[in-house]
Amino acid sequence: MANSCLQLGGFLISCLGWVGIVIATATNEWVTTCKYGLNTCKKMDELGSKGPWAECVLSTGLYHCISLTQILDLPAYIQTTRALMITGSILGLPAVGMLLMSMPCINLGNEPQSSRNKRTILGGVLILIVALCGMVSTVWFPIGAHQEHGLMSFGFSLYTGWVGTIFSLLGASILTCCSTESSSHSYQENNRFYYSKQGSGNPPATTSVNHAKSAHV
Repeated sequence: MANSCLQLGGFLISCLGWVGIVIATATNEWVTTCKYGLNTCKKMDELGSKGPWAECVLSTGLYHCISLTQILDLPAYIQTTRALMITGSILGLPAVGMLLMSMPCINLGNEPQSSRNKRTILGGVLILIVALCGMVSTVWFPIGAHQEHGLMSFGFSLYTGWVGTIFSLLGASILTCCSTESSSHSYQENNRFYYSKQGSGNPPATTSVNHAKSAHV
């Protein structure tokens, strides 16, 4: 019962983490950039918001975004962030599907518990890869933006990516550990059943041998 609750909790946490990664990938409010002071940038309309897909200008009555379409001219940190975040968002879908099919409340015919545990471990590993993609992107992007434009503060999208990364790491750890313990427990149970079966088969053989000796006498 406790193992099932942990598995369900790890699944929900992993789903929340993956959703956070997807939201961070789709939005552009990663960092707020400014080369001068905050008031000066607002007066000069140079307070900007930047993400992997667009660069926006923030002011009192203006919110204008320019899409970053020149792929070959983009800095390495933007291209890497795009690739990693897209990879994490795509890998999260089969991972959630595998974890959903391995839940204790879902039965796929007469499937053995070992197959269910293997599927859970594979889903946990995929969620861990999603977390690593989010971690590298959300750390490297603000560093690159600060070196290029001058970083003022972090944006909503970056915080969402950090939360999604932490949730994905936590959920993947819970799922992998629970499935590993369940697999070892199932292996011990099978060995115990095997030896008990072997032990129960010995007495009849001994009885037959004794009966043969008495008949010979």
